[in-house]
Amino acid sequence: MAEANESGSGRGPFLVVGLGNPGPEYVWTPHNAGFMAIDRLAQQEGVVVQNRRCRSVTASCRMAGRMVILAKPETYMNLSGVAVAALAKEFEADPVQDMLVLYDELDLTLGSFKIKERGSPAGHNGARSVTQALGSQEWLRLRIGVGPDLPPEAVAAGAQKRSGKDYLLSPMRKVDLTVLDEVLDRVATATRRIIEMGPSAAMNEFNRRERNGPAEQ
Repeated sequence: MAEANESGSGRGPFLVVGLGNPGPEYVWTPHNAGFMAIDRLAQQEGVVVQNRRCRSVTASCRMAGRMVILAKPETYMNLSGVAVAALAKEFEADPVQDMLVLYDELDLTLGSFKIKERGSPAGHNGARSVTQALGSQEWLRLRIGVGPDLPPEAVAAGAQKRSGKDYLLSPMRKVDLTVLDEVLDRVATATRRIIEMGPSAAMNEFNRRERNGPAEQ
């Protein structure tokens, strides 16, 4: 049974789930950008993601006046949907309105992100698992760009695709972590905006901003 919101609205908690792989060898890899985003939110809210629930580690906090559950599935990326579906069922969360999934996106350049309410997994195994487990592509996601900023000729030659798997599971360079660090603050701000104002308002604000280049917050 979902917990009631303390505001008296009767709505359960909002779920923010970051996808990644558990284990120290994966901590600083591009594929764990979703986990990094959850850790950033937890750090800002002064909580620790350590409670075990629904095959995930979780923490609870309040954002924009609403109870929020932060979660990192422990099922490994390819089975992320098992944990996400269990969390959605446990908290009676609407995947479009009451849940946000954060994950890395190789097709978006490092330094950017994009919010979407629905869509195909586009080759992302974690997103594919979530879609299969929920039985629908209608779930809110925020894709964090981790793609290397390659010159056009290298992209045309397929360099990004050929090195995709190795790149996603290899530790990031210090310079790239610096870029991602700044993006995680914007992701945290966008997450709060989604909870406060809904996905449409957040997409209007942040997707446009990302297309035109990051703006100061």
